[in-house]
Order: sequence, then C-alpha cells, then structure tokens
Amino acid sequence: MLRSVSASRPPSPANPVAAFDLARLDDAFYADPFPLYRAMRERDPVHRMPDGSLFLTRWADLDCIYRDTRTFSSDKRAEFGAKYGDAPLFEHHTTSLVFNDPPLHTRVRRLIVGALTPRALSTMEPGLRTLVDRLLDGLAVKGAADLIEDFAAAIPIEVIGNLLDIPTEERGPLRGWSLAILGALEPRLTAEQEACGNEAVTEFLDYLRILVAQRRARPGDPATDVLTRLIQGESDGERLTETELLHQCVFLLNAGHETTTNLIGNALELLARFPDERARLLRAPALIPTAVEEVLRYESSNQLGNRRVAEDTEIGGVAVPTGTFLTLCIGAANRDPARFEDPEHFDVGRQPNRHLAFAGGAHTCAGMNLARIEARIALAAFLARFPDYALTAPPVRARRARFRGFTAMPTRLGSLR
Repeated sequence: MLRSVSASRPPSPANPVAAFDLARLDDAFYADPFPLYRAMRERDPVHRMPDGSLFLTRWADLDCIYRDTRTFSSDKRAEFGAKYGDAPLFEHHTTSLVFNDPPLHTRVRRLIVGALTPRALSTMEPGLRTLVDRLLDGLAVKGAADLIEDFAAAIPIEVIGNLLDIPTEERGPLRGWSLAILGALEPRLTAEQEACGNEAVTEFLDYLRILVAQRRARPGDPATDVLTRLIQGESDGERLTETELLHQCVFLLNAGHETTTNLIGNALELLARFPDERARLLRAPALIPTAVEEVLRYESSNQLGNRRVAEDTEIGGVAVPTGTFLTLCIGAANRDPARFEDPEHFDVGRQPNRHLAFAGGAHTCAGMNLARIEARIALAAFLARFPDYALTAPPVRARRARFRGFTAMPTRLGSLR
C-alpha cells in the first residue's frame, strides 16, 4: 500500500531525522553528515522536507531514478527560476549539460565523450605525470604544504585548461570562477554567494567569447581539443548555439575541477586518518585503482543530486505526484548496508564497489574516466614520494552540503623516498 507524502507527520525539533531540512544545516552536519544520513536511511528513507521536496537516502532508490529519465527529469528551470530569477546563474545552470534532458543533453554529451575516448585519455597521461612530478618537486623543496592549494586543486585546473587549450598564463581566475559558480548551488544561498556566482558566470563568459573567437579562426585538433570539437559539432551537421557552446565550457571547468580536487584531497585525508589502509597501499601499490573507488564511495566528492518528477509515481511505497522535487543523497546511498558490506569501514581493496559517486544511467559523469586517471596518478606518485606525510593541523572542511571536500590541509611531507 502506498502512503501519501502529505500524510507524513510534521517534523519535531526533538527528532533530528524528522526535523532534517537542507535549508537549516548546522556545523556538526558539515563536519560529518553520515550519522544523520544513516539514521534517515534506516527510519525515513523517503523524507519530506518543509518545502514539500523529498530527500532520498537508499542506494536502490537512487539507482532506479538515475535509470528512468522519463519519470525523473533533470530539467531545473522551475527550481532555478525561483532561486536565481533572471540572472547569469539561471542561464548557466539551465543551459549546461548536467541540468538538462534530451535532446540537448544527448547532443552535448556525445560531443564531450567523443573527445574523451580511451585513446585520447592515454595521450594525456604522459603530460599529467609530468605535471604531478613538477608539483611534487615543488613540495619537496618546501618540506611542508597545503595539500589542497599546492597539490589537489592544481592538477584538475591544468587538465581542464589543457582540454580547452586555454593559454597557461590565462588560467589564474579559473579556480575562483568555478568555486563561486558551484558555491551558488548550495541549498541555502546567501546574498554574497549569489552575487559572487553571478559575477563569476559573467566574467567567465566574457573570457570565453574571446577564446572561442580565436579558436574559430585557428581550430585545434578536435580529437584532443574539446573546445574545437564543441565548435565544429558532429559530422552530421549538429551544432550548438553560441549560448550553449559557452555554457558547456563553463560546465566543463566546474565538473572537472571541484569534484576532482575533492577526490584527491579526500583521498589524502582518509589515508592520514586510516594509517593501516595507507600501509596497505604502500605494500601493494596495485591497489591504487580500488583505493580511488573506495574514496569515491566513502567520501563522495559530489554528495547530492536532484531530479523533478515528470509523471505521478511512487518511491519506496510513497506516492509522489508530478512536479515533486527530489534530492538524491549520493553520500548516504554509498554507505547503504543493503548494497555494501560493512559500509562504514574504509577498505582500499573493496570489491565489488558499484558506488554512485558518478551518478548513473544517461547522466553518468562524462568525465569519470579522466577523474579516475588524475586521482590514480596523483595518489600513486604522492605516496611514492612522501609515504610518511602527516597532517600538522585539522584540515579545514568546506562548509558545503553538495560538494564534500577541504579548503586547506596543512601537512608535513616527511622524508623522501
């Protein structure tokens, strides 16, 4: 029997599960949301928030929703219209790949994936290894570092800059733009975050118009230059509009920077927190690929996704009407004991490990294999060079619900190998 969403009891402040609301999060949640996620998954896995939207925490529910693009839409125009109004953030997030359904999603994804083939990725690896070695050389000279600013964040910025063939000397603003735009996706948005996000979209678009004009005049190799590929479109004549083109470039920076920075940073923090697992990796470096997957599961870089219900349905016995907004809690689903054995245990050799860190179905992250390569190379090289690194102060957690990572990680690098 289905139970009506509207029949749910009103939240009680004495019950943290019933009272859970993404618009009212405290410091304890940002530090460690997983105990609350576990309680919600056990007691209220289809949770109605005060605004009428649903917060979902079970792996099976998320997996089903990701696969059903007819019932569950990624189009966020209604939600973002209310959130941003007629502003640059609205235009960007309603035009970019991730918040769209077919046909735009299909066209853009096909173009991007076509530039990230296994062959293309293999050609990137030598340059990526050189970049990582250069960064590690710089760390070795200092003996101490902020592993976010000096290492984790520096890698994806250069990789995305190379994919779009942005001149090295012009990459300085990229990280700031990305952080501001993605920061405006938080469930509760301050006036400052909104202003910074709109300013970042405007500045980035102004820069991209110049870059696109230059690339139209002097095209690169579409097999490796994603911007040239997006400009030229497909062989059957499919083309993006100028607005679509510009916003996909903004999306590529955002998707490739924040999540990969978090992946590398989270990996280094977890291996410092769990020294036995670090020792395992040092003894058996062949476990690096499974370790990266476990970091993705245990501390998912992207914690939350969203869908809008396009036709009446039910989720876990709950009747859900058309138009309902859903928040898909990837972080909770990736610790669901119905899917993962001993899910609260961090295990660098975990297999199988079918996590949802890269979403699923038609919206599976187009750049997931690139992110995996970046993380594997970065982690292997770092551990080989600094096996006994130690954090010298608690790392500073980014105060975000959607993206989980750190803003600073002061570290003593220790002796070289």
